[in-house]
Amino acid sequence: MSNKARKHALSAAIVSVLLLFATSESLAQSSSDDGNSRRGKSSQKSGKAEVLYPDAARKAPEGKAGKLASKMQKMLDLYNDDKQPEARTAADAIIADEKANAYEKAFANQIAAQAAYGQDDTAAAKKYLQQAIDLNALDNNGHYQSMYMLAQLQMQDDQYAEALATLDKFLSETKAQKPEYLVVKGNILYRLEKYPEAIAALKQGIDSAGADAKPDWQQVLMAAYFDSDQPAEAAKVAESLLAKNPNDVKLQNNMAAIYMQAGQNDKAIALMEKMRAAGQLTDEKQYRNLYATYLNTENKEKEAIAVIEDGFKKGILKQTDYQPNLALAQAYYFSDQIPQAIEAYKKAAPLSPDGETYLNLARILWQENKIGDAKQAAQKALDKGLKKPEDAKKILALKGG
Repeated sequence: MSNKARKHALSAAIVSVLLLFATSESLAQSSSDDGNSRRGKSSQKSGKAEVLYPDAARKAPEGKAGKLASKMQKMLDLYNDDKQPEARTAADAIIADEKANAYEKAFANQIAAQAAYGQDDTAAAKKYLQQAIDLNALDNNGHYQSMYMLAQLQMQDDQYAEALATLDKFLSETKAQKPEYLVVKGNILYRLEKYPEAIAALKQGIDSAGADAKPDWQQVLMAAYFDSDQPAEAAKVAESLLAKNPNDVKLQNNMAAIYMQAGQNDKAIALMEKMRAAGQLTDEKQYRNLYATYLNTENKEKEAIAVIEDGFKKGILKQTDYQPNLALAQAYYFSDQIPQAIEAYKKAAPLSPDGETYLNLARILWQENKIGDAKQAAQKALDKGLKKPEDAKKILALKGG
């Protein structure tokens, strides 16, 4: 695998595990005058809700339920009872009601957004959230939590430019600097391939979180370093993660890929061999990475042979596959084990998509003065197709055999 292909494979593996860093926090506000709310469920109990954005410059409107108070309560009860489809239907009715005031419509959009998200209808959830924000009728908790959730859903749907614009507005207006907010921004910037900005935001979030920083955050930082061609920095992050989770197979695979990208083949080999000894090398890709790294390291052909043979023995590498057979043939040839190389080339050549492997076999047979066998291999090379057929024809023109 080329460095470029390995690089993209690693970053895809890292980012694929990331969904939303945080779900919405009590988006649904109470329809009572005090606007009380609780995490994940709305409440009608008296008392003031915690002010989540004390530094926000926005002056919250004093919205409250009016003529549709009873419908609001019914909708709220349905939502709190986890009857999401019914709650969404009730919310839609309030949104469409001409008698509803701005607060009632905004609050109903919040409930509808939560219900739609619970039904995996992110397109509708984003629409409801945007409507709730545009109405500008909720208190600061509800208004800005809607904005934050919208940014996350936009990121989840690969709308990275939109997500960044929404999140920047959220951060600018709230002056909030929670670690999770900064990490979400770093994640969005990473996906936009704005690596220096992503690294800065991720580091700020991770550093401010301290011991509470999540491993997933570190993995995005590792990917940002890796994709910005800073494998040494990526390795530092990966090593710190691996120190805490030494048996994490996915993390070890990522660490090995980073070492290979950094040209630290010895470290990559040591890690993969440790995994092989522990029975953690269980798929074809892992074995290919290991034998390929040996082949890309000087005087390590014999070790590559041992890995390929081990893969064949365990059934992880298939003896009917072209690539491991070709690698085995090359390893034997470059370690001066010519008879074994010839036998391996004979197995690899019929599996090749073209005649190039047969041509290599013909050249080796010619070098060993096996002219008749060389001519047979050269003819098979021509039959399968060659970029330069004249090379095979030269062998066919040899005297003898």
